[in-house]
Amino acid sequence: MGGRPKALLEHGGVPLVRRVAQSMLEGGLRDVVVVLGHCAGQVAAAVAGLPIRTVVNADYVAGRTSSLRCGLAAQSHCPAVAIALADMPLLGADDVRAVLHAYARRTTGTRALVPRYGDERGHPVVLAGDAAREIQEHQYACGARDWLDAHPDEVQWLDVDHARHIVDVDAPEDIERIAGRYGVELRWPDPA
Repeated sequence: MGGRPKALLEHGGVPLVRRVAQSMLEGGLRDVVVVLGHCAGQVAAAVAGLPIRTVVNADYVAGRTSSLRCGLAAQSHCPAVAIALADMPLLGADDVRAVLHAYARRTTGTRALVPRYGDERGHPVVLAGDAAREIQEHQYACGARDWLDAHPDEVQWLDVDHARHIVDVDAPEDIERIAGRYGVELRWPDPA
């Protein structure tokens, strides 16, 4: 993204990281942690004033898994953890609420609940606390994805009929694709 943090892309004038954090809060989570890495100060400013915690991943250049582990460490005391990406422009509080509701009614033996649209995994993923600690403590190369693959009998899927759980921004062309397909315009903030 040209060295710019995609979490700062704005939808309706609100940075994506702030929209996702608000959706998590309004969806029913009490303890929301935002993991900061590249441009930590700018991203922290984007979520300032929200009742959340921020933690800094000093090893963010190692990739997404290091940020996941950093966030899981900050919530190691929790009986369950919900994981979302900071660049999901379509995710809303109702989507988070639906995932949490499904997790609360999960079948016996389920340690992870994952929304799924077609054959694509989505977010937020909810992990039982012991599963989250296993991911944090062990060397799963892709973090939660590897854990889910290694424990298929402990994963419950929430099949959804919309793409809100799977749409994120990975490349500059995604900005145009999201606008064309979903009518959501994403813009970089005006330079200060």
